[in-house]
Amino acid sequence: MNSTSRTLAIGPYSETDHRALVDELGAVVLPNLAALADLPQRDRAGVEALAYMGHAPLGGAQMDLLPALRVIANYGVGYDAIDVAAADARGVVVTNTPDVLSEDVADLAVALILAHARGLVAGAAHVATGGWARGRPLPLGRKVSGARVGILGLGRIGREIADRMAAFGCPIHYWSRSAKSVPPGWTAHETPAALAAHSDFLVVALVGGRETEGMVSAGVIGAMPRDAVLVNISRGSTVDEDALIEALAGRRIAGAALDVMRNEPDPDARLLALPNVLLLPHIGSATVETRAEMAALQRRNIAAVLKGERPPTPVN
Repeated sequence: MNSTSRTLAIGPYSETDHRALVDELGAVVLPNLAALADLPQRDRAGVEALAYMGHAPLGGAQMDLLPALRVIANYGVGYDAIDVAAADARGVVVTNTPDVLSEDVADLAVALILAHARGLVAGAAHVATGGWARGRPLPLGRKVSGARVGILGLGRIGREIADRMAAFGCPIHYWSRSAKSVPPGWTAHETPAALAAHSDFLVVALVGGRETEGMVSAGVIGAMPRDAVLVNISRGSTVDEDALIEALAGRRIAGAALDVMRNEPDPDARLLALPNVLLLPHIGSATVETRAEMAALQRRNIAAVLKGERPPTPVN
């Protein structure tokens, strides 16, 4: 490593983003957080900026390996892997990449609702395996237009999801930690359980972290109608996965469509075995356009701090 580098990047960056980090910031790129401790002290001493792409916990112990650190720029809107309190205590700015991925994640939430309700994965397999040609029947799907959609967490992404589902003629119900300005006819609920009871599709759009850990509890899941579907595009940590699996296995709810799980990328085997579950590999923001915008915003945040300016999207 070049001991004069002021920027360190950690994570599985694409070749394009890797090159941009080097060209724009002179960054040294490491594959994962574990590699940080292997760097000689002389190489870590001058690092002022850390570009981070990953879900491994980044806490005070890692920050202390970089004594000159001024900014941790997270790749992604969710920054629950970063100990912000530890960063505060060390005078380190934390940034994330909000807004640029809201549309893609909302699009995927709608896709999950439609795919689960209309059996798209099973339908495609039915054609590919010859079941259609042999005249085997498929079970009927479920109508989405007009169904009640509950949004748990009406932040940037939650609002984008609600707007899309409102265009399907769906009554919108929501719960949020703070008051929101919403169109006439949208219904706020005082608790997540109350929201769940009024949702045919309950979409989890919460931020990750300790405050939302297990917010979709056994009680919330138990309040859902028996024909309801849980959709999660937030973080796996927001759902009590054991309670969800129990409800799915017992057909106490109709199903789940999940882009996020607790043990990524190796989800609970019980989830994989359930026929009423649709699982995706955490691809909410995974489009060429959005990933490029996320990486560019991450670099702009670093560049601003290194120039002594306020970054575009600070967390703390």
